[in-house]
Amino acid sequence: MTETILLVLVVVTALAFDFTNGFHDTGNAMATSIATKALKPKTAVALSAVLNLVGAFLSLAVAATIAKGLVDADVITLPVVFAGLVGGIVWNLVTWLLGIPSSSSHALVGGVIGAVLAAVGTSGVLWSGVLSKVLVPAVLAPVIAIGVAAAGTWLVARLTRGLPQDATSRHFRWGQVGSASLVSLAHGTNDAQKSMGIILLALIAGGAVPADSGVPFWVIASCALAMAVGTYLGGWRVIRTLGKGLVEIDTRQGMSAETSSAAVILLSSHFGFSLSTTHVATGSILGSGVGMPGATVRWGVAGRMFAAWLLTLPAAGLVGALCHWLESGLGGTAGVLAVTFVLVAVSTTIWLISRRKPVDHTNVNDEWDGTAAAPAAAAPIADPEAFAAVAAAATTTTTATTKEKVHA
Repeated sequence: MTETILLVLVVVTALAFDFTNGFHDTGNAMATSIATKALKPKTAVALSAVLNLVGAFLSLAVAATIAKGLVDADVITLPVVFAGLVGGIVWNLVTWLLGIPSSSSHALVGGVIGAVLAAVGTSGVLWSGVLSKVLVPAVLAPVIAIGVAAAGTWLVARLTRGLPQDATSRHFRWGQVGSASLVSLAHGTNDAQKSMGIILLALIAGGAVPADSGVPFWVIASCALAMAVGTYLGGWRVIRTLGKGLVEIDTRQGMSAETSSAAVILLSSHFGFSLSTTHVATGSILGSGVGMPGATVRWGVAGRMFAAWLLTLPAAGLVGALCHWLESGLGGTAGVLAVTFVLVAVSTTIWLISRRKPVDHTNVNDEWDGTAAAPAAAAPIADPEAFAAVAAAATTTTTATTKEKVHA
C-alpha cells in the first residue's frame, strides 16, 4: 500500500470518527430541548447540525492541542494514527449502542495514545500536555458544570416561584431554543477540531505538510460537514438517556443546563482545552436536578455514566494498541487491511444489534422506567448483553483475521 493511499484511508477514517462524534454528541445540545418539547426532535437535530457546521469555523485552538500537544509528531506514523482512530470509533459505537453519553473526545485521545504506546512506548506521549489539556479538564469540567447549573437553576426557580406554570414553561421554551443553539455552536468550536487535529497529524506524518503547518481549509470544511451530517442523523439513544434518564427536567432546568454547558465549553475552546463536551453537558443536566427543589436525580444512571467515563481513555487506548499490534504483526498492507476489516465488521455488528430495539425521533421521549422492558434506550443501559455481544464479535473477528493472515 503506497503512502498516498494510506494517507487517504487515514483521512477518510478521521472523517468517519467525526461523523460518529456528531451523532454521539447531538444529545449534549438538544436532549433537554427535546425532552421538554421546546423543539421537535427532527427540528432540534437539524438546527444542531447547522450550528455545529458554523461553529467548526470559529476556532482552531483545540485542533492545535490534538495535533501537537499530546503526542510527539516526530515519532508518529500513518499506521499509528489509523490504529488510534479505530480505537476511538469502536468505543464511540459501543457506548452509543448502550445509550451511554461517554466522551468522544477522550475516546479519540485514548485511541491515539494507546497506539503510540504500542508503537514507541512512553517516550512518544507528551504527558504534561495530556495532564494539563485532557485529564485536569476531564475532572474539573463536570464539577464546574454541576455547580454552575445548580446555582443557575436554583436562582431561576426562586425568581419564578409563584408564577403560573403554563406561563413560565411557554417562555422558557423560547429561551431553550436560544440556549440549545448556543451549545451546538460551542460544540462545533470544540469537538469538530479534534478530527482536524488528527488529520493534520496524519498529514505531517505522511509528509504532505511541514511540521509547523496550520490546518488547511479543506480539512476544516470536510470535518465540519462530516460532524454536521452525523449530528443531523441524531444519536437518539444518547439523547434519550440525557433527556429522560438522568433527571425529570422542565424548561427552567433545561435552559439553565444548556446555558451552563455553553459557557463552560466556549471558555475551554478559547484556551485550547480538549475537554469533553459530554462531561460538561451531563454535569449541567445533573446540576439542574440538584438545584431544582423537589427534582429527582437518577443517581444509578449517573453512576453507570461515571463508570464509562473512567473506562473511556483506557478502553479506547487498549483497542488502539491492539490494532497497532495487529498491523505490525502482519506487516505492511496486510496489517492495515486486517484492521480495516475489523473496524467494518465490528461497526456492522453494532449496527445490527441496535436494530433489535431501535430508538428514533418517534420514541425518544417515551417515559423512562429504567428496566429491561423500558422503551428503546433504557434496555441497552440496564442490560449488559448488548455489550457482551459486541465484545464477543470483536474478539472473534480479530482472532479469525489474524489467523487467516498468518496462515496466508
